[in-house]
Amino acid sequence: MIDPQHPDQQPQTIRHLLLVTDPLGQRVVPLDTATYSIGRDPGNFIVLHSRTVSRQHAILLRVTSPDSEQYIFRVIDGTFQGKRSTNGIFVNGRRCVAHDLNHGDFLEFSDEAKADYYAIGSLSDRDFTRLCSAPDPARLLQDPSGIYSTAAVNTRGAVPNSEAALAHLASFPELIPNPIIELDVTGRITYLNPAAHVQFPGLRRMGIQHPLIAGLPLLVQTLEHPTLARSVQVGDSSYDQFIHYMAENDLIRVFSSDVTDRKRVEAELQRRDLMLQAVATASSSLLAEMDFETAIHQALSVLGRAAGADRVVIYENHPHPHTGELSMSLRFEWNREPGMALSAHKQAKNQSYAQYGLQFWSEELSRGKAVRGVGATLTISEQAWLAHNQARSVLMVPIWQGSRCWGHVDFHDCHQPNPWSVHEESVLIAMAASLSGSLLRRQAEEVLHYRATHDLLTGLPNRVLFDQQLADALKATQKEKGGLGVLFLDLDNFKDINDSLGHTFGDLLLKAVAQRLQEVSSPDHIIARWGGDEFTILLPNIQQETEAVTLAQHFLQSFNFRFELAQTELYISASIGVTFHCPSLGRLSLDGETLIREADTALYQAKAQGRNNYQVYRPTMSVKTPELLALEQQLRHALDNDEFVVMYQPQVDVCTGALVGMEALVRWQHPVRGQISPGVFVPIAEESGLIVAMGEWVLRQSCQQNQRWQSMGLLPLRVGVNLSPKQFRQPRLVENIAKILAETGLEPQYLELEVTESTVIEDIEFTQLLMRDLNSLGIRLSIDDFGTGHSSLSRLQFLPLDTIKIDQTFVRDLSRHAKTSHIIAAIVALGRSLGLHLIAEGVETQEQLEFLRSIDCDSAQGFLFHRPLSAEQFTLLLREEGRRLQRNPSPSP
Repeated sequence: MIDPQHPDQQPQTIRHLLLVTDPLGQRVVPLDTATYSIGRDPGNFIVLHSRTVSRQHAILLRVTSPDSEQYIFRVIDGTFQGKRSTNGIFVNGRRCVAHDLNHGDFLEFSDEAKADYYAIGSLSDRDFTRLCSAPDPARLLQDPSGIYSTAAVNTRGAVPNSEAALAHLASFPELIPNPIIELDVTGRITYLNPAAHVQFPGLRRMGIQHPLIAGLPLLVQTLEHPTLARSVQVGDSSYDQFIHYMAENDLIRVFSSDVTDRKRVEAELQRRDLMLQAVATASSSLLAEMDFETAIHQALSVLGRAAGADRVVIYENHPHPHTGELSMSLRFEWNREPGMALSAHKQAKNQSYAQYGLQFWSEELSRGKAVRGVGATLTISEQAWLAHNQARSVLMVPIWQGSRCWGHVDFHDCHQPNPWSVHEESVLIAMAASLSGSLLRRQAEEVLHYRATHDLLTGLPNRVLFDQQLADALKATQKEKGGLGVLFLDLDNFKDINDSLGHTFGDLLLKAVAQRLQEVSSPDHIIARWGGDEFTILLPNIQQETEAVTLAQHFLQSFNFRFELAQTELYISASIGVTFHCPSLGRLSLDGETLIREADTALYQAKAQGRNNYQVYRPTMSVKTPELLALEQQLRHALDNDEFVVMYQPQVDVCTGALVGMEALVRWQHPVRGQISPGVFVPIAEESGLIVAMGEWVLRQSCQQNQRWQSMGLLPLRVGVNLSPKQFRQPRLVENIAKILAETGLEPQYLELEVTESTVIEDIEFTQLLMRDLNSLGIRLSIDDFGTGHSSLSRLQFLPLDTIKIDQTFVRDLSRHAKTSHIIAAIVALGRSLGLHLIAEGVETQEQLEFLRSIDCDSAQGFLFHRPLSAEQFTLLLREEGRRLQRNPSPSP
């Protein structure tokens, strides 16, 4: 200001500043240029770090004060396009569209973002710099005795809060860094501000032919209101415009803002979000879809469309079949244009990295790095590979399995060189991680499926696979009107060989028998190991029973030759039961189970005839031997005579050895024969239907005994009780279990029901409903003998399971088969990822226990810890465990 009493005094220098307060703290913003944009977008001059303010919240303009030669600052709500902010602006508590700021004004943009305006005169540069860099500038400004307070200057402006006042802002176009244009209604340009001259030098020459103002004279004639906001494109640049038509002056005023960078960033972020959403969708598909190849194709399609790629492919690394060089083969692909499929070319397989000069790419991928192949950055060999794959550029990301680079997933652009953004790379990396998990799951499930359908000792199909193949063969006979035969072969006196020469030698003999049967059979014959020393042979496409008899004789004759095993010569004979089926014989509804039973019945007859012969099934043969019939009759009275006992096998924590649970096991104490193996009487009970009553008795006894132990103050543990397939499908199962719990007083969390894998997957919808009802009681649910059926963990994730029990055959084979350890590790890893408790069955050696510890398996049971114990023996064990816990009170995991 100039003092009226000293007209020769130079104008006083006023420092203008904002003290901004937002969630990041306080900071001083010196106001020394003509315009400032204010908002949360990083492109603003003054950035408010708060989600509660608009992207472009306000404009701050430097204007000349109407009553002095000093300038003041005017704050305007919104942008030049006329778009107001969401929250508005409050100055000293009053909402304003525009306001000329005065020293001490308090501005509120939101609850989180505020500012104080100060105008300070007679302040040295050093003091002003000290204020701007002070850690607490508010304290300096608000100190009434400080130099900053005494130097305050009052500035006054006057802006009516109206649209007319906002239009008046154009009186200051020279100060605005954005282009401002005025033209009359004929399209003649009457004014360009300096910014318009600089940014559009040819604008006056082109006139209304210039895209910035093209069509405006006609457009404003159609407006209902005098203002308009629009967007225009000038070359590669984008502009937002605010147009004000003043009809009384025949004047069109245009304010333009360059928003090219903002729109490019917004488009890139939108594309990134679309790609991330595509990765989530693709990952969900890989997890939920049961068919692996369908899931992969769905995932690649979703990802390719979102990324705008012409092709998405997956290559697998492997040694070249002839040279052994590291090579890649196409495994899966998605193409935007069907005619560009690579799978149609045989060169898509066995592409040697060295042959194509791609060693650098291979090395980069093996280091976990992405590879960008585009334009002049490529070697001649790399360009040749791109041309070979009909692509102009490629982005590769490695797919890992453990510490090995399994292969890579690629984006291909087939029409133009694409530099590939970091967003595309990060999205492809996320996809590679999902593919890695899916491939690991697939590999584990393939191994599990093989184990579930094959005998690991001999490599032959097991009874599960044989049943499937027999069912398929029966369907074929219906269509082709042919016949088939089934042979049931049993080794004679095999038990004597096991007893005298040992089980290891017995295993060698079983493998040798399997190999010989395969050697003497035809390619269309299907040989399976049924169990123990029994084998089944399917003879498809035979027309007469005599053909089955001839083949049975042929298989028996193969045993006339000696077996040489472990430097021991051995002769062994076999017995065979034969059955033949042909639809023309009138037995149209015959099923595979019936044929197996017929062949088994004929085998018993062959045994009864002195062994080393075959017998053909005839309806007059008794299905059951007198011995089995007697045993079934005695089994019917065993419950009434209290001949059953429940044994309890402890389950322990593999890390601490602490007792964590038990499994209830039924035993038959026959008054004459002594203890009879469950492998003998349980199948009889299943077939006769006695298993339901027996299972309910075991359940009641187990709950009763567990509650008795808890009443004695002993350690409360969970007891696992097996449910047989027939018991699992009893109509009132849930009601009966709830009744037993109520009558015995056992709390539901101390009962775990175990159901075999094959029972669960027989009718998955029924299983889901039943398990949901059981789970609602508070009972824990477990899959027993996991790995012996056809299920997969991806299917089991939809069941309310708590525990998976790894079948003892896996644990037993740890020392025999190297791949078994990988299978168990995969089961544990996938089970833990689903939040399931893992229990390994049949642990018998310290080596097995150490392996289970190394893969973080939770619990185990087996002879290494305890054999099944009577209730009295288990009581002693519980007391000992209680004393151990008193000595070492730290809780077990």
